Amino acid sequence: MSLHFVLGGARSGKSAFAEGLVLASGLRPLYLASGQAFDAEMTARIALHRERRPPPWETVEEPLHLAEALHREAAPDRAILGDCLTLWLTNLMLGGHDVEAAFARLLETLATPLPGLVVLVSSEVGLSIVPENAMAREFRDHAGLLHQRVAAVASHVTLVAAGLPLTLKG
Repeated sequence: MSLHFVLGGARSGKSAFAEGLVLASGLRPLYLASGQAFDAEMTARIALHRERRPPPWETVEEPLHLAEALHREAAPDRAILGDCLTLWLTNLMLGGHDVEAAFARLLETLATPLPGLVVLVSSEVGLSIVPENAMAREFRDHAGLLHQRVAAVASHVTLVAAGLPLTLKG
């Protein structure tokens, strides 16, 4: 398995860059979506992402069980785009799930050879001011630790800013 981790801020171009990596692989593209449409704005964002991914893209929606979905969907002829880890973290936190246990399952999955290509996307949230409320600080802290752990096992790490990729690893 090759694991490429793509980080970037909001509207940085990280998802489009990751989609390009998947398509360039020549493998069957699968979009593993963690986002949930709780309001009209998120519904519109999801629709925009779907419009960018016409066939041959397949989509699997998995808001919570990311490690299990990677195990289930990985195949030698498939490239999986998991978008995005920070939305997955939000789902875990809002649902009252054990975040560290979910992280451990994901990292165990990523550390074992999966067939094909996996590209994971996440929003870099640690480059800004310290949030004013406890939940936002907890989210930022969890995201930062998750990013460090995923980057450690990834073969490639790219930071995208203003649509421009910067290779951090690989």
